[in-house]
Amino acid sequence: MTRPDEARPLRVLQITDPHLMAREDGALLGVNTRDSLAAVVDEVLQAHGQPDLILATGDLAQDASEQAYRVFGDSLSSFHCGSAWLAGNHDDSGVLNRVAAEYQADRHQILQGGWHFVLLDSSVHGKVYGELADSELAFLERALSEYPDVPTLVTLHHHPVDIGADWMEQIGLRNRDAFWAVIDRHPQVRIVLWGHVHQEHAEIRNGVQLLATPSTCIQFTSGARDFSVEPLAPGYRWFELQPDGHFSTEVHRARAFEFELDQKSSGY
Repeated sequence: MTRPDEARPLRVLQITDPHLMAREDGALLGVNTRDSLAAVVDEVLQAHGQPDLILATGDLAQDASEQAYRVFGDSLSSFHCGSAWLAGNHDDSGVLNRVAAEYQADRHQILQGGWHFVLLDSSVHGKVYGELADSELAFLERALSEYPDVPTLVTLHHHPVDIGADWMEQIGLRNRDAFWAVIDRHPQVRIVLWGHVHQEHAEIRNGVQLLATPSTCIQFTSGARDFSVEPLAPGYRWFELQPDGHFSTEVHRARAFEFELDQKSSGY
């Protein structure tokens, strides 16, 4: 007999780019990033309920402080599931990984609900762009070869395709050809997921769904030639994954969150 919890899909929450700071009043372009993350957490619980897994895909901290990572870990306490954290260009991967381990959030390969999750560190110390070290590419190849018949989601921080925003073309994943060479050898990969771009993006490449997700704080203007932000509400992505490889996903925003965005800034 099938229990009700076995019949439903695996529910996965992606949270990305919260840019938290050690200071409680830390703000990005006028938006308090702790408050915006709290609004997103509340929205998840109201709109979708409890996830089964949380993927946190980088730029968890703006100042790379240990305190910011602890604030992030504590902010997930309303959820009754595990999480996995990735570093972004604003993070210090060493500090992040050390704190993540305390929250049992340092996993980079997960088997759950009939799916395989592979998390890659694309951060490069001191650089805005991303690159996958040879060790990360080898890990990806090894992980995908290990479970060839399990539908797989691969996630990283930096975008591995151009998203139509000129100013972001040079700050994505630099060695994307090497990345795609591995992905293309493994047809069980269903989804490639990232953060970094602070906006929603979706396309299909060789049958693989490519997805980017809004930040839990500020949002970059879609299709912009130069840096700019737009006053869209903070958001997250929700997945419902079936063990046969089918899935549904949606972006949801905390529209009730009130903020005053500095749209005149030329950077952050």
